Amino acid sequence: MPKPFQAQSRHWMLMAALAVATYASYRLIEPYLGPIVMAFIISLLFYPLHARIEKRFGRPNRSAILSCTILTFIIVIPVLVVFASIVQQGSAFSKDSYAWLTTGGPKEVLSHPYAQTVLHTINKWSPFESLDVHSIVQKLASAASKLGTQLLNISAKLLGDATNFVLSFLLMLFVLFFLLRDHDKIVATLRHVLPLSRSQEDALLTEVEQVAKSAVMGSFLTALAQGVAGGFAMWLAGFPGLFWGSMMAFASFIPVFGTALIWLPASLYLLLIDQWQWAVFLIAWGIIVVGSIDNFVRPLLMQGNSGMNTLLIFFSILGGLHLFGLIGLIYGPIIFAVTLVLFKLYETEFKDFLDQQDQS
Repeated sequence: MPKPFQAQSRHWMLMAALAVATYASYRLIEPYLGPIVMAFIISLLFYPLHARIEKRFGRPNRSAILSCTILTFIIVIPVLVVFASIVQQGSAFSKDSYAWLTTGGPKEVLSHPYAQTVLHTINKWSPFESLDVHSIVQKLASAASKLGTQLLNISAKLLGDATNFVLSFLLMLFVLFFLLRDHDKIVATLRHVLPLSRSQEDALLTEVEQVAKSAVMGSFLTALAQGVAGGFAMWLAGFPGLFWGSMMAFASFIPVFGTALIWLPASLYLLLIDQWQWAVFLIAWGIIVVGSIDNFVRPLLMQGNSGMNTLLIFFSILGGLHLFGLIGLIYGPIIFAVTLVLFKLYETEFKDFLDQQDQS
Protein backbone atom coordinates (compact mmCIF):
# COMPACT_ATOMS: atom_id res chain seq x y z
CA MET A 1 0.00 0.00 0.00
CA PRO A 2 1.53 3.36 -1.00
CA LYS A 3 2.52 5.66 1.81
CA PRO A 4 0.22 8.73 2.13
CA PHE A 5 1.88 11.94 1.02
CA GLN A 6 2.65 14.42 3.81
CA ALA A 7 3.60 17.97 2.87
CA GLN A 8 6.75 19.28 4.55
CA SER A 9 8.21 22.76 4.82
CA ARG A 10 10.37 22.27 1.71
CA HIS A 11 7.25 21.36 -0.25
CA TRP A 12 5.50 24.57 0.78
CA MET A 13 8.59 26.61 -0.11
CA LEU A 14 8.69 24.93 -3.52
CA MET A 15 4.98 25.66 -4.08
CA ALA A 16 5.45 29.31 -3.10
CA ALA A 17 8.43 29.66 -5.44
CA LEU A 18 6.45 27.98 -8.22
CA ALA A 19 3.52 30.37 -7.66
CA VAL A 20 5.82 33.41 -7.88
CA ALA A 21 7.57 32.06 -10.98
CA THR A 22 4.22 31.26 -12.61
CA TYR A 23 2.93 34.78 -11.97
CA ALA A 24 6.15 36.28 -13.36
CA SER A 25 5.86 34.10 -16.46
CA TYR A 26 2.23 35.19 -16.87
CA ARG A 27 3.28 38.85 -16.78
CA LEU A 28 5.84 38.11 -19.50
CA ILE A 29 3.31 36.60 -21.89
CA GLU A 30 0.35 38.81 -20.89
CA PRO A 31 0.76 41.20 -23.90
CA TYR A 32 0.56 38.18 -26.22
CA LEU A 33 -2.17 36.30 -24.39
CA GLY A 34 -4.82 36.97 -27.05
CA PRO A 35 -2.97 35.23 -29.93
CA ILE A 36 -1.94 32.39 -27.59
CA VAL A 37 -5.53 31.76 -26.47
CA MET A 38 -6.81 31.95 -30.06
CA ALA A 39 -4.15 29.44 -31.11
CA PHE A 40 -5.33 27.16 -28.30
CA ILE A 41 -8.98 27.47 -29.36
CA ILE A 42 -8.22 26.94 -33.06
CA SER A 43 -6.07 23.91 -32.22
CA LEU A 44 -9.05 22.36 -30.43
CA LEU A 45 -11.34 23.03 -33.38
CA PHE A 46 -8.86 21.97 -36.07
CA TYR A 47 -7.15 19.04 -34.35
CA PRO A 48 -9.47 16.29 -35.72
CA LEU A 49 -8.59 17.35 -39.29
CA HIS A 50 -4.91 17.73 -38.35
CA ALA A 51 -4.93 14.20 -36.93
CA ARG A 52 -6.07 12.92 -40.34
CA ILE A 53 -3.35 14.92 -42.07
CA GLU A 54 -0.70 13.58 -39.69
CA LYS A 55 -1.95 10.04 -40.16
CA ARG A 56 -1.61 10.45 -43.93
CA PHE A 57 1.84 12.10 -43.99
CA GLY A 58 3.30 10.63 -40.82
CA ARG A 59 5.78 13.43 -40.10
CA PRO A 60 4.72 15.78 -37.24
CA ASN A 61 6.59 18.87 -38.48
CA ARG A 62 5.39 18.58 -42.07
CA SER A 63 1.83 17.85 -40.96
CA ALA A 64 1.74 20.86 -38.61
CA ILE A 65 3.12 23.16 -41.34
CA LEU A 66 0.51 21.89 -43.81
CA SER A 67 -2.29 22.38 -41.27
CA CYS A 68 -1.15 25.96 -40.54
CA THR A 69 -0.95 26.67 -44.29
CA ILE A 70 -4.47 25.38 -44.86
CA LEU A 71 -5.76 27.51 -41.96
CA THR A 72 -3.98 30.56 -43.38
CA PHE A 73 -5.80 30.19 -46.70
CA ILE A 74 -9.11 29.48 -44.95
CA ILE A 75 -8.86 32.59 -42.73
CA VAL A 76 -6.72 35.19 -44.52
CA ILE A 77 -8.09 35.13 -48.07
CA PRO A 78 -11.79 35.57 -47.10
CA VAL A 79 -10.82 38.24 -44.55
CA LEU A 80 -8.82 40.20 -47.14
CA VAL A 81 -11.64 40.02 -49.70
CA VAL A 82 -14.29 41.09 -47.21
CA PHE A 83 -12.06 43.81 -45.72
CA ALA A 84 -11.36 45.29 -49.18
CA SER A 85 -15.07 45.30 -49.99
CA ILE A 86 -15.91 46.89 -46.63
CA VAL A 87 -13.34 49.66 -47.22
CA GLN A 88 -14.69 50.28 -50.73
CA GLN A 89 -18.33 50.41 -49.63
CA GLY A 90 -17.47 52.39 -46.50
CA SER A 91 -15.56 54.98 -48.54
CA ALA A 92 -18.44 55.32 -51.02
CA PHE A 93 -20.95 55.61 -48.17
CA SER A 94 -18.84 58.30 -46.45
CA LYS A 95 -18.65 60.34 -49.66
CA ASP A 96 -22.39 60.02 -50.24
CA SER A 97 -23.08 60.99 -46.63
CA TYR A 98 -20.83 64.04 -46.90
CA ALA A 99 -22.56 65.12 -50.11
CA TRP A 100 -25.98 64.60 -48.51
CA LEU A 101 -25.01 66.65 -45.44
CA THR A 102 -23.68 69.57 -47.49
CA THR A 103 -26.53 69.75 -50.03
CA GLY A 104 -29.47 70.26 -47.69
CA GLY A 105 -30.36 66.65 -47.01
CA PRO A 106 -30.80 67.11 -43.22
CA LYS A 107 -33.06 70.13 -43.69
CA GLU A 108 -35.31 68.14 -46.02
CA VAL A 109 -35.55 65.21 -43.59
CA LEU A 110 -36.13 67.41 -40.53
CA SER A 111 -38.91 69.25 -42.37
CA HIS A 112 -40.88 66.01 -42.56
CA PRO A 113 -44.14 66.08 -40.52
CA TYR A 114 -43.00 63.12 -38.43
CA ALA A 115 -39.73 64.87 -37.57
CA GLN A 116 -41.57 68.10 -36.78
CA THR A 117 -43.89 66.21 -34.42
CA VAL A 118 -40.95 64.62 -32.62
CA LEU A 119 -39.15 67.98 -32.29
CA HIS A 120 -42.31 69.63 -30.98
CA THR A 121 -42.77 66.88 -28.38
CA ILE A 122 -39.13 67.13 -27.27
CA ASN A 123 -39.31 70.94 -26.99
CA LYS A 124 -42.56 70.68 -25.03
CA TRP A 125 -41.30 68.29 -22.36
CA SER A 126 -37.53 68.80 -22.38
CA PRO A 127 -36.06 71.07 -19.65
CA PHE A 128 -33.17 71.97 -21.96
CA GLU A 129 -32.89 74.57 -24.70
CA SER A 130 -35.43 74.24 -27.50
CA LEU A 131 -34.39 72.56 -30.72
CA ASP A 132 -35.12 73.95 -34.15
CA VAL A 133 -34.36 72.82 -37.68
CA HIS A 134 -31.90 75.66 -38.38
CA SER A 135 -29.70 74.95 -35.34
CA ILE A 136 -29.70 71.20 -36.02
CA VAL A 137 -28.70 71.76 -39.65
CA GLN A 138 -25.88 74.08 -38.54
CA LYS A 139 -24.56 71.45 -36.14
CA LEU A 140 -24.72 68.78 -38.82
CA ALA A 141 -22.88 71.05 -41.27
CA SER A 142 -20.20 71.66 -38.66
CA ALA A 143 -19.91 67.92 -38.14
CA ALA A 144 -19.63 67.44 -41.91
CA SER A 145 -16.71 69.88 -42.07
CA LYS A 146 -14.84 67.74 -39.56
CA LEU A 147 -15.68 64.50 -41.33
CA GLY A 148 -12.63 64.59 -43.61
CA THR A 149 -10.22 64.90 -40.68
CA GLN A 150 -12.00 62.15 -38.79
CA LEU A 151 -11.92 59.85 -41.82
CA LEU A 152 -8.18 60.44 -42.11
CA ASN A 153 -7.70 59.53 -38.45
CA ILE A 154 -9.91 56.46 -38.85
CA SER A 155 -7.92 55.37 -41.91
CA ALA A 156 -4.67 55.68 -39.96
CA LYS A 157 -6.18 53.69 -37.10
CA LEU A 158 -7.42 51.00 -39.47
CA LEU A 159 -3.93 50.75 -40.95
CA GLY A 160 -2.47 50.35 -37.46
CA ASP A 161 -5.12 47.77 -36.56
CA ALA A 162 -4.40 45.88 -39.78
CA THR A 163 -0.69 45.83 -38.93
CA ASN A 164 -1.45 44.58 -35.42
CA PHE A 165 -3.78 41.96 -36.85
CA VAL A 166 -1.06 40.64 -39.18
CA LEU A 167 1.48 40.47 -36.34
CA SER A 168 -1.01 38.79 -34.00
CA PHE A 169 -1.99 36.33 -36.72
CA LEU A 170 1.66 35.40 -37.37
CA LEU A 171 2.23 34.91 -33.64
CA MET A 172 -0.94 32.82 -33.44
CA LEU A 173 0.29 30.62 -36.31
CA PHE A 174 3.66 30.19 -34.60
CA VAL A 175 1.99 29.02 -31.38
CA LEU A 176 -0.52 26.92 -33.30
CA PHE A 177 2.29 25.01 -35.03
CA PHE A 178 3.64 23.76 -31.70
CA LEU A 179 0.18 23.08 -30.26
CA LEU A 180 -0.69 20.86 -33.22
CA ARG A 181 2.69 19.18 -33.47
CA ASP A 182 3.05 18.47 -29.74
CA HIS A 183 -0.64 18.00 -28.89
CA ASP A 184 -0.25 14.58 -27.29
CA LYS A 185 2.86 15.61 -25.32
CA ILE A 186 1.14 18.78 -24.01
CA VAL A 187 -1.93 16.85 -22.88
CA ALA A 188 0.22 14.15 -21.25
CA THR A 189 2.28 16.81 -19.42
CA LEU A 190 -0.85 18.55 -18.15
CA ARG A 191 -2.24 15.27 -16.89
CA HIS A 192 1.05 14.46 -15.15
CA VAL A 193 1.46 17.78 -13.30
CA LEU A 194 -2.17 18.15 -12.24
CA PRO A 195 -2.55 16.67 -8.72
CA LEU A 196 -5.89 15.11 -9.64
CA SER A 197 -7.14 11.62 -10.38
CA ARG A 198 -7.51 10.54 -13.99
CA SER A 199 -11.32 10.87 -13.86
CA GLN A 200 -11.05 14.38 -12.41
CA GLU A 201 -8.52 15.37 -15.08
CA ASP A 202 -10.84 14.01 -17.76
CA ALA A 203 -13.76 16.01 -16.38
CA LEU A 204 -11.75 19.24 -16.18
CA LEU A 205 -10.04 19.01 -19.58
CA THR A 206 -13.20 17.83 -21.35
CA GLU A 207 -15.25 20.71 -19.93
CA VAL A 208 -12.63 23.31 -20.92
CA GLU A 209 -12.48 21.88 -24.45
CA GLN A 210 -16.26 21.78 -24.87
CA VAL A 211 -16.84 25.27 -23.50
CA ALA A 212 -14.00 26.75 -25.57
CA LYS A 213 -15.50 25.28 -28.72
CA SER A 214 -19.00 26.41 -27.73
CA ALA A 215 -17.77 29.94 -27.00
CA VAL A 216 -16.29 30.26 -30.48
CA MET A 217 -19.28 28.67 -32.17
CA GLY A 218 -21.79 30.67 -30.14
CA SER A 219 -20.15 34.09 -30.41
CA PHE A 220 -18.51 34.24 -33.81
CA LEU A 221 -20.91 32.05 -35.79
CA THR A 222 -23.85 34.01 -34.34
CA ALA A 223 -22.16 37.28 -35.31
CA LEU A 224 -21.55 35.92 -38.82
CA ALA A 225 -25.15 34.75 -39.17
CA GLN A 226 -26.55 38.06 -37.94
CA GLY A 227 -24.20 39.97 -40.24
CA VAL A 228 -25.28 37.95 -43.28
CA ALA A 229 -29.00 38.19 -42.46
CA GLY A 230 -28.84 41.88 -41.55
CA GLY A 231 -26.64 42.80 -44.53
CA PHE A 232 -29.07 41.07 -46.90
CA ALA A 233 -31.99 43.08 -45.52
CA MET A 234 -30.01 46.34 -45.66
CA TRP A 235 -29.08 45.60 -49.29
CA LEU A 236 -32.73 45.01 -50.18
CA ALA A 237 -33.61 48.34 -48.53
CA GLY A 238 -31.05 50.19 -50.64
CA PHE A 239 -28.05 50.43 -48.29
CA PRO A 240 -24.51 49.06 -48.90
CA GLY A 241 -25.18 45.48 -47.79
CA LEU A 242 -21.64 44.22 -47.13
CA PHE A 243 -20.61 47.32 -45.19
CA TRP A 244 -23.67 47.45 -42.94
CA GLY A 245 -23.77 43.67 -42.61
CA SER A 246 -20.21 43.82 -41.26
CA MET A 247 -21.23 46.60 -38.88
CA MET A 248 -24.11 44.41 -37.66
CA ALA A 249 -21.71 41.52 -37.09
CA PHE A 250 -19.56 43.73 -34.86
CA ALA A 251 -22.63 45.22 -33.15
CA SER A 252 -23.88 41.74 -32.27
CA PHE A 253 -21.11 41.53 -29.64
CA ILE A 254 -22.63 44.53 -27.79
CA PRO A 255 -24.90 43.27 -24.97
CA VAL A 256 -28.63 44.20 -24.83
CA PHE A 257 -28.76 46.54 -27.88
CA GLY A 258 -26.71 44.54 -30.38
CA THR A 259 -27.70 44.82 -34.04
CA ALA A 260 -30.59 47.18 -33.22
CA LEU A 261 -27.95 49.93 -33.11
CA ILE A 262 -27.74 49.53 -36.90
CA TRP A 263 -31.14 48.52 -38.26
CA LEU A 264 -33.26 50.76 -36.01
CA PRO A 265 -31.69 54.12 -37.11
CA ALA A 266 -31.79 52.88 -40.72
CA SER A 267 -35.51 52.14 -40.34
CA LEU A 268 -36.16 55.60 -38.90
CA TYR A 269 -34.26 57.17 -41.80
CA LEU A 270 -36.37 55.23 -44.31
CA LEU A 271 -39.51 56.35 -42.49
CA LEU A 272 -38.47 60.01 -42.70
CA ILE A 273 -37.86 59.82 -46.45
CA ASP A 274 -41.34 58.32 -47.01
CA GLN A 275 -40.16 54.76 -47.67
CA TRP A 276 -42.34 53.39 -44.89
CA GLN A 277 -42.73 49.98 -46.59
CA TRP A 278 -38.98 49.36 -46.42
CA ALA A 279 -38.88 50.80 -42.89
CA VAL A 280 -41.53 48.33 -41.72
CA PHE A 281 -39.74 45.52 -43.53
CA LEU A 282 -36.39 46.37 -41.91
CA ILE A 283 -37.92 46.58 -38.41
CA ALA A 284 -39.78 43.30 -38.85
CA TRP A 285 -36.68 41.59 -40.27
CA GLY A 286 -34.51 42.93 -37.45
CA ILE A 287 -36.88 41.71 -34.74
CA ILE A 288 -38.01 38.39 -36.23
CA VAL A 289 -35.00 37.13 -38.20
CA VAL A 290 -31.91 38.86 -36.78
CA GLY A 291 -33.32 38.90 -33.25
CA SER A 292 -34.21 35.21 -33.43
CA ILE A 293 -30.62 34.35 -34.29
CA ASP A 294 -29.44 36.17 -31.17
CA ASN A 295 -32.17 34.84 -28.87
CA PHE A 296 -32.20 31.20 -29.95
CA VAL A 297 -29.11 30.29 -31.96
CA ARG A 298 -26.52 31.93 -29.68
CA PRO A 299 -27.69 30.20 -26.42
CA LEU A 300 -28.04 26.89 -28.27
CA LEU A 301 -24.49 27.05 -29.66
CA MET A 302 -23.02 28.51 -26.47
CA GLN A 303 -24.55 25.86 -24.26
CA GLY A 304 -23.36 23.04 -26.53
CA ASN A 305 -22.46 19.96 -24.50
CA SER A 306 -21.46 21.91 -21.40
CA GLY A 307 -23.41 21.98 -18.17
CA MET A 308 -23.96 25.74 -18.08
CA ASN A 309 -27.46 27.07 -18.45
CA THR A 310 -28.43 30.19 -20.40
CA LEU A 311 -28.34 32.49 -17.35
CA LEU A 312 -24.75 31.56 -16.50
CA ILE A 313 -23.74 31.91 -20.14
CA PHE A 314 -25.30 35.40 -20.25
CA PHE A 315 -23.40 36.65 -17.20
CA SER A 316 -20.16 34.97 -18.28
CA ILE A 317 -20.35 36.86 -21.59
CA LEU A 318 -21.17 40.20 -19.93
CA GLY A 319 -18.43 39.81 -17.34
CA GLY A 320 -15.91 38.62 -19.91
CA LEU A 321 -16.58 41.60 -22.18
CA HIS A 322 -16.30 44.00 -19.24
CA LEU A 323 -13.01 42.61 -17.91
CA PHE A 324 -11.18 41.45 -21.02
CA GLY A 325 -12.83 43.11 -24.01
CA LEU A 326 -13.78 41.11 -27.10
CA ILE A 327 -11.60 38.13 -26.16
CA GLY A 328 -13.70 37.93 -22.97
CA LEU A 329 -16.37 36.20 -25.08
CA ILE A 330 -14.08 33.17 -24.76
CA TYR A 331 -12.46 33.86 -21.37
CA GLY A 332 -15.75 34.38 -19.50
CA PRO A 333 -17.45 31.06 -20.35
CA ILE A 334 -14.20 29.13 -19.78
CA ILE A 335 -13.73 30.67 -16.31
CA PHE A 336 -17.32 29.87 -15.36
CA ALA A 337 -17.02 26.33 -16.74
CA VAL A 338 -13.83 25.60 -14.80
CA THR A 339 -15.46 26.96 -11.65
CA LEU A 340 -18.48 24.66 -12.10
CA VAL A 341 -16.24 21.64 -12.67
CA LEU A 342 -14.23 22.45 -9.54
CA PHE A 343 -17.48 22.68 -7.56
CA LYS A 344 -18.49 19.25 -8.86
CA LEU A 345 -15.10 17.82 -7.86
CA TYR A 346 -15.48 19.45 -4.45
CA GLU A 347 -18.90 17.83 -3.98
CA THR A 348 -17.48 14.44 -4.94
CA GLU A 349 -14.40 14.65 -2.72
CA PHE A 350 -16.31 15.88 0.35
CA LYS A 351 -19.54 13.96 -0.27
CA ASP A 352 -19.46 12.06 3.04
CA PHE A 353 -18.69 15.20 5.03
CA LEU A 354 -21.40 17.24 3.26
CA ASP A 355 -23.97 14.50 3.75
CA GLN A 356 -23.07 14.33 7.44
CA GLN A 357 -23.45 18.10 7.74
CA ASP A 358 -26.87 17.97 6.08
CA GLN A 359 -28.05 15.38 8.61
CA SER A 360 -26.74 17.19 11.67
